[in-house]
Amino acid sequence: MEQSSFNDPTGEYGQYNFPTLDLLKGIKMDPNCVDLQEQEENKERIREVLSNYSVEVKEIIVHIGPAVSLYEIVPQKGVRISKIRNLSHDITDEICLSLAALGVRVIAPMPGKGTIGIEIPNRVPQVVPIREVLGSMAFQESTAKLPMCLGCTVDNEIFVADLTTMPHLLVAGATAKGKSVCLNAIITSLLCKKGPSELKFVLIDPKRVEFGVYSDLEKYYFAKVPGEGKAIISDTERAIKALNCLVQEMENRYSVFEEVRVRNMSEYNLKWFSNLREVCDENGEKKYHYMPYIVCIIDEFSDLILTAGKMVEDPLVSIAQKARAVGIHMIIATQRPSSKVITGLIKGNFPGRIAFAVAQRSDSQIIIDRPGAQQLIGQGDMLFSIDGGVTRLQCPLVETPDIINICDYIKEQEDSDIGHMEPYTLPGHVGKVEGAGSGVNMGGIKDIDPLFEDAVRIIVMGNTASSSSLQRRFEIGYNRANRLMDQMEQAGIVGPAQGSKPRQVLLSPMDIDKLFR
Repeated sequence: MEQSSFNDPTGEYGQYNFPTLDLLKGIKMDPNCVDLQEQEENKERIREVLSNYSVEVKEIIVHIGPAVSLYEIVPQKGVRISKIRNLSHDITDEICLSLAALGVRVIAPMPGKGTIGIEIPNRVPQVVPIREVLGSMAFQESTAKLPMCLGCTVDNEIFVADLTTMPHLLVAGATAKGKSVCLNAIITSLLCKKGPSELKFVLIDPKRVEFGVYSDLEKYYFAKVPGEGKAIISDTERAIKALNCLVQEMENRYSVFEEVRVRNMSEYNLKWFSNLREVCDENGEKKYHYMPYIVCIIDEFSDLILTAGKMVEDPLVSIAQKARAVGIHMIIATQRPSSKVITGLIKGNFPGRIAFAVAQRSDSQIIIDRPGAQQLIGQGDMLFSIDGGVTRLQCPLVETPDIINICDYIKEQEDSDIGHMEPYTLPGHVGKVEGAGSGVNMGGIKDIDPLFEDAVRIIVMGNTASSSSLQRRFEIGYNRANRLMDQMEQAGIVGPAQGSKPRQVLLSPMDIDKLFR
């Protein structure tokens, strides 16, 4: 953030200046937040618990973190790590009981070491201010193409990840545990490191309030769908349209790569700098253009996937599978870590995962493919998983006034810079968009029941297809309810009967109005 300007390859943004650190609230971190008395008490209790399981301790090394500290245990010779791993659940429970603390986690063994790690929450946890992490050498000197400052480790070291190497990120956890703060910290990191010609955002916010503070950056930092007024997307239909436009942008970029014979965006932009920027078409217009990274962030992803189903999942998975090479990256967040929301296709294509505190072990298993998130203490405590490794982090705190100060600083430059007037425009989607009753055929049904439309609405909105539910709702007989179900099956609205199990509902609530329009 100490950079005053950046090399603008497009020539559109004049002398753009990055936001400065003094725009952010100056909260200092205390490196000695855990005093020696607390450390010694915790060491003694750990020794007592392990001795109950015949595990003798040679040495305990303390690594103090902002909210959680790591007690690295060197066992005596002859103690088998596998024994401790098998007893880790019992040891965790007993340490929690002895220390009257939640959030204890046992790591046996620690990766790359012949030691055992026990993470214990501090009595007085402290926040990690965004100003501290953005001003750190780890962030300032990072060579990551899309650096995300995710916070502090239990060793009190700044942790910076590169979105381009993931290449997509899933964020999940229970309500009010830190997901939205994490998304804002990621956006702030990118704004402070990448200029407007290098980066564009597509922000999808079904709650309508989370990303509204960034609306002033529309002309500088947003990629917009053709014909849309607002840059920040808040309804499902516009979200589907935006995802399909991103698919088209991906296909267009791959066509250009094939034409100029490059394999990824870095190679293309280097080639553009060297000779492609001077190439013109038959009309004298520039044929090739510099390509910025595009980061699409979806908050409350569960609202979209449960409402529109395949209409959202299909373009999302297509982007996740193929868009890495063309510089398009996805970040999705949800507070409902269920298999209906985080499907197998999504998990398979989102190797970067962040898990905040959850209520159940099964939720942690869905998010990061292992238990552990159910033991987090909340307030920004999280597990970051990539390539099979898991790191415990404390998410940096970025507050709304900090974001407003950054956005106002950039907006003032936009108002004074008359060279750039329009946001980046995505291409319109070419081809058929799936959905809207694509598998529905009403033409072959004879004598459609007068209750048919109302029955379809009840079945689809409730996502439960059974004759008994129609009988109760409309106070009709068994035969008429079965006839309605048969007509819905014939139309392709519900699946075939499966014995005692309910039929599968094949349409989403968004399809109903289009079906009966």
